[in-house]
Amino acid sequence: MTIDFLPRSRRGVYGIAVTSELTGIGPQTLRLYERRGLLTPARTSGGTRRYSDDDLIRLARIAQLMDDGVNVAGIRRILALESENAELASRLDGPGGTPG
Repeated sequence: MTIDFLPRSRRGVYGIAVTSELTGIGPQTLRLYERRGLLTPARTSGGTRRYSDDDLIRLARIAQLMDDGVNVAGIRRILALESENAELASRLDGPGGTPG
């Protein structure tokens, strides 16, 4: 028996067809986003993509940025900066950090 230590929101549970249906983003576009470095779904031992709840949230953000006219390079940079900001904020709020 394998115990998954990842939080539920980060576990890859949705296949590409289900993810496509939930997000309205086609499977080919999901593969393109992965190739372009916008997201990295988990993989089964057989190589099948598995998307998490966090991936679904990220895909919604990608779709929002696309709708705003941001190109893929811009989206990649925005997502990286947002991730960095969240990490820095959690350090400040975490143990040993200085609350805001």
